[in-house]
Amino acid sequence: IDINCLIYLAAAALLEWKSIGQSKNRKYLALAPALMVNLLIGLSALYMLASLHMIYFPRRFDQLKWTQDIHNRWKMSVHIQTSKMLIGKTKAEVLEILGGVFYEYAENHIAYYLGFKRWIDPDVLDIYFEEGIVVKTGQHTT
Repeated sequence: IDINCLIYLAAAALLEWKSIGQSKNRKYLALAPALMVNLLIGLSALYMLASLHMIYFPRRFDQLKWTQDIHNRWKMSVHIQTSKMLIGKTKAEVLEILGGVFYEYAENHIAYYLGFKRWIDPDVLDIYFEEGIVVKTGQHTT
């Protein structure tokens, strides 16, 4: 049974029990609570979608924001990867673009801290080199 049916039946029973309204109009009065619940659910869904857009949708890379807001770098990481802006660059060029604070896993693999995308563990942007040139980027949770 649908929640709207339950709300309608409960409202109709309450109206009948309390003798509110005329008997021929009670079915219309009982619709009001069900419609209000639908409206609240719809508005809540719109609010959540708007909030997700503000939080999770990727943003274009901005060097100033990258250096100033290190805990929200993950918002720009999708653009860095999909635009392939680092592919073909040397390590010196990457350091010029992203800055000098990074983790070095190996000589051919470095990673930049991106912040907490999912509240538990931080994400990092992985950058892989072959012969000193970026060949691949990726992202993982540490």
